Amino acid sequence: MRWAGWLFIMPNLIGFLCFTLVPLIAGIGISFTDWNVVSGIDGITFVGLANFSALMGDSQFWWAMARTFLYAGLGVPLTMLGGLGLALVLNGPVIGRGVLRLIFFFPHIVNSIAIGFVWLLLLHPTSGVVNLLLNSLGLEEPPAWLVSQDWSLLTIILITSWAGMGFHCVIFLSALQSVPPELHEAAEIDGAGWWRRFTTVTWPSLMPTTTFLAIMSMIGHSQGFGLIAFLTQGGPGDSSTTLSYYMYQRGFQWYQFGYAAAIGVLNAIGVLALTVVMWRFQKGRGLYS
Repeated sequence: MRWAGWLFIMPNLIGFLCFTLVPLIAGIGISFTDWNVVSGIDGITFVGLANFSALMGDSQFWWAMARTFLYAGLGVPLTMLGGLGLALVLNGPVIGRGVLRLIFFFPHIVNSIAIGFVWLLLLHPTSGVVNLLLNSLGLEEPPAWLVSQDWSLLTIILITSWAGMGFHCVIFLSALQSVPPELHEAAEIDGAGWWRRFTTVTWPSLMPTTTFLAIMSMIGHSQGFGLIAFLTQGGPGDSSTTLSYYMYQRGFQWYQFGYAAAIGVLNAIGVLALTVVMWRFQKGRGLYS
């Protein structure tokens, strides 16, 4: 009978080994090689730390890293604040709360290409609804959005945040509904206003959920690729090229798979370090810690 448990977890374990662990180990191994894939397995050449050394002097890599920090640094807080705001509203006596929850969550389950196509039409520089509305409000030269070097990355940040707010809203809403109402009642009896109750009861109660969502959102932004590839292809120029897209360029456009793998390894190390820092930062700060 002791094998029964192993039989139940075997499908998931096989999937983890085949699609997570083995590719991870292979990616780390490839980062120490020079390989263009076209030459096959025999074309793999071990180069040690040469790829990582080359990255240190690669200005495109550092610019892509800076854009990734900007992409995540603005996108993660914006997504979380939007999701929390929606959750606070839906946690009250709102008519049609279930329908609204479904509407807000819907972009999370829609294919990113479909989301990108809709926004591509809305943000068209001359015939898009957004710029036509801005023109009607008196703005003669509205932003070119996705075809502007100044606006492309910010536009993708806004689209990504919009698409992710619904998921954060649902998670925050479930956490809000699990807060004991007695705590709010006691704070209200003591004379605490809405903001005071939020900072002393609601927010500490949400700390574990906030940490989880922040980590997941940060990982998602560090891997952000689909919308960038569909909407801007890293451009105009390289204005929206993040680490994930730069890694794609090096691997699948320039066939430098060892170099691309090295970028992926450094990206993963950075995300892991930030995750550990965030996890340690929240310890002891929650209401139930």
